[in-house]
Amino acid sequence: MTPRTGRSWWKTAVGVLLTAIMLFPVYWMLNVSFTRDQDMRKSPPDWFPVHGTLDGYRAVLDQQLPYLATSLVIGLGTVVLTVALAAPAGYALAKLRPRGGGVLGFLLLVAQMIPGIIMAMGFYAIYLQLGLLQSVPGLIVADSTLAVPFAVLIFTAFMSGIPGELLQAAQMDGARALRTFWSVVLPMSRNAVVTVSLFAFLWSWSDFVFASTLAGGGAHEPITLGIYHYIGNNNQEWNAIMATAVVASLPATVILVLAQRYVAAGVTAGAVKD
Repeated sequence: MTPRTGRSWWKTAVGVLLTAIMLFPVYWMLNVSFTRDQDMRKSPPDWFPVHGTLDGYRAVLDQQLPYLATSLVIGLGTVVLTVALAAPAGYALAKLRPRGGGVLGFLLLVAQMIPGIIMAMGFYAIYLQLGLLQSVPGLIVADSTLAVPFAVLIFTAFMSGIPGELLQAAQMDGARALRTFWSVVLPMSRNAVVTVSLFAFLWSWSDFVFASTLAGGGAHEPITLGIYHYIGNNNQEWNAIMATAVVASLPATVILVLAQRYVAAGVTAGAVKD
């Protein structure tokens, strides 16, 4: 074995070990989701669901489907609103060069540093006056505030790399700024659109702070609150909790796997100049 081959072997072994450590919580979530209630407190615990049960997944099908549907509506609504706001803003900052664009870009960075609980308290006071508490549109708007600053930065970086000659050609053909954006810039920004849509969906899908503050106790609660209902003062239904977590993870996992190559291109856009 050459020294170079030996180093590669150790690097591979270390990589596999670190990957196993990071993925162990996912495995344990799956294991507990199939574990019976009477086996939860065994010492030592079962490393495999020897006496497996599907009670947790039955609870998901019986009780959690409305929460999953609400989360899906909120996630898709957040994606639509985020793209509708951020794409034109990114185009303006990248190509139209408005006065004060640099200051706006800095403010977008600062906006991402504001703790979510502070924003939730602000939304609570506003929604209380507008009657939007415990409503799906209210959660969509609130979740979009997390995604829009990031989305504008992604669109700005991506659209800055679009050749100006294409825009000039569209203008020579009589296209105005809005038509140029819709017919030329947006189709070329597919990777950025997919990236922004994915992150906006994931943020809204996993949100708990806004959901518990603005929608807790209402008729339309997302899946993050649905899981929380299994946790009581005297009882925790851990197999149902973990089964719900597994089911709730599936949409995000599938979307991430399908969109990973677009996300890689969208996130790195603008990082390297020709």
